[in-house]
Order: sequence, then C-alpha cells, then structure tokens
Amino acid sequence: MKDFFYGIQDLFVDGLFAPFDALRALELESWFGANIMSWIFMAIGLVAFTYWMLQLKKFNDNNEEDKSVTSHSYL
Repeated sequence: MKDFFYGIQDLFVDGLFAPFDALRALELESWFGANIMSWIFMAIGLVAFTYWMLQLKKFNDNNEEDKSVTSHSYL
C-alpha cells in the first residue's frame, strides 16, 4: 500500500507538476511569462463577461425581460 501512495507522489511531483516547475524557474527571467496561466484565465473571464453583457443587452433591447416589481408570495 505504501508503494501505491509513493507512485501517486511520483506521478504528480515528477510528471504533472513539471510545467508549473518550469514556469517557476521562468519567473527569474520574465514575470509576465511566468504568470501566463493567470493571463489566460483573465482573458477567458473577460471574454465570458463581454459575451454575458452583450446577451443581457440583446434581451433588454427586445423587451423580453420581466421587469415588474413584485416579490415572492411568501414574503
């Protein structure tokens, strides 16, 4: 059983985390390059936010949204 857990450790430490170790070593040369994953996630979030706002504007322009001021019946 001990070998099983050491195998999992070797998989993650030596294999799956190797790209992140390379990014950590890159930090000494380029801060922007080392944070490329953060830039990618921020770009994805910006694209998703822009799409969401454009969809909200489209529904608002078509008057499809119910804007009546009512509360739930249990309040």
